[in-house]
Amino acid sequence: MNRIHLQQTLPQVFADRNSVSSDVWHQDLTFRKGEMYLIEAASGTGKSSLCSYIYGYRNDYQGIINFDETNIKACSIKDWVELRKRSLSMLYQDLRIFSELTAFENIQLKNQLTGYKKKKEIQAFFETLGIADKLNVKAAKLSFGQQQRVAFIRALCQPFDFLFLDEPSAIWTMRTVESWANSLVPKLKSRVRESLSLLLVNILSYPITRFSGYNRKTAFPFASDSHSRYKPKRLVSSLNIYTA
Repeated sequence: MNRIHLQQTLPQVFADRNSVSSDVWHQDLTFRKGEMYLIEAASGTGKSSLCSYIYGYRNDYQGIINFDETNIKACSIKDWVELRKRSLSMLYQDLRIFSELTAFENIQLKNQLTGYKKKKEIQAFFETLGIADKLNVKAAKLSFGQQQRVAFIRALCQPFDFLFLDEPSAIWTMRTVESWANSLVPKLKSRVRESLSLLLVNILSYPITRFSGYNRKTAFPFASDSHSRYKPKRLVSSLNIYTA
């Protein structure tokens, strides 16, 4: 899959609003493989809904979403199984970690579907994210932030064309997010086999762009809110459906 194309897409719950001010909803917008995107908006404006639509969990929206030239509402269950196995990967907001399994066992549940990563590669991800000593610890004994990093590694342990991170910074520490923004992405790009295509959604109350040394203009061509001190060159900004 090379592109995800939204055409006048809008959550049904917002359909009765008189006007929608957004750079995502009711727009013609394309996410392209090999690029990275940041969507930053207030809670309740549809960030997680967008991920759910693209991942095929929900279809309560108006308009069209295409994968390349295919309308996703035409996809069968079998199609979605293959898409989630080889084209789309997700870090869920609620993590979906099995607490009775170790961190490594949680990741192997995903990895064994395709045999995509070797154990030493998985260990390298743990080291990069600062949880190398948690590999064989049960998830129930990990902090929520550590569990989220395990879920993130799990998302990397499959082939994908697009990787979705649903509010990862909302519960990571400031230090971890700063590290992620400034150095983790380049490290990950050298360790994943795909051209890393990333769609990151974040809430305005915890803006990633306020970290020193992080320039969203080059890292995220799909940039975010008006509060940022960085001014992106490209037009698209937030997912906020309300007029400021």
